[in-house]
Amino acid sequence: MNAVASSQADGDGRVRVSLAELIALRGRVSRLRVPPQDSRAMHVGAQTSRLYGRGMDYAESRAYQPGDDVRRMDWRLTARLGRLHTKLFQEEREGQLLILLDQHSSMRFGTRVRFKSVQAARAAALAAWYAVKAGERVGLMAFGESHYLQRPRGGVRGALDVCGMLAKCDATVSGQSQSLSQALQHVIKLQRGANRVLLISDGQSSDEVARDRLLEMMRHTAVRLLIVADALELEQVPAGSYPIEHHGERRQLVLQSQAQREAFQQRLGEGQARLTAMATSLGIPYRIIDTAADPLDAVGALLRNGGGRR
Repeated sequence: MNAVASSQADGDGRVRVSLAELIALRGRVSRLRVPPQDSRAMHVGAQTSRLYGRGMDYAESRAYQPGDDVRRMDWRLTARLGRLHTKLFQEEREGQLLILLDQHSSMRFGTRVRFKSVQAARAAALAAWYAVKAGERVGLMAFGESHYLQRPRGGVRGALDVCGMLAKCDATVSGQSQSLSQALQHVIKLQRGANRVLLISDGQSSDEVARDRLLEMMRHTAVRLLIVADALELEQVPAGSYPIEHHGERRQLVLQSQAQREAFQQRLGEGQARLTAMATSLGIPYRIIDTAADPLDAVGALLRNGGGRR
């Protein structure tokens, strides 16, 4: 369903990503007061904890958890208490943000101002500029109809690389899809020890296994979630007949009864509802924006130390 009535020209900022716009967003972020990120602090839900890695400074020991590095076992404490314990080390390093961007076909939909895919790219670009201003390295992994990986890089060059990749992803469709859980599994393998991941999605690709993958990722990484939704997914439309376009074919969608409108909204919004419930149950900070909103406030709230949840 392509419900935005506009030309299909590349880079128009409505149905296709405009690279010039993504680069220009740097100016908006440059006017913000962005506190430097403390790569040693990680906030998961309402809990605050240290980020531990393979640094030289011993911090403490705690009970062993599945997935812990067995080379870090505290054998003395294990022998004394009779239960497995792991040593934790405080690691000093440059912060790193990986943006995980949903590129499924459901993102190429919009009834207000722009497609969800374009809004997601704008939010990702703002996050990249925000990260480099905070002194972080930034990278991008796209999944869904497009599959790309831009490894984290520091400075302005890192944000520019992300912007270029966003435009490239938007212009390319591989024809092969990937579930959210599969994408998360890939990130877990690549980003063991990365301190932050920002997932941008409409939730339609979320599956039951994704919850377990998110939980596994949260042991090592601070996860943030930005849900991009169309207005039709967030509220019921008035009764009426609506023109829609799907794969170049124009049709009329008739929604007259209350039951029809409720079912239509529920069907469209099931992805964001499912992902919101998942984030709430895991304590993952998240924000929801529609396709007409300014993403800057939501991105800033998620990337500031501590994040937040709505």
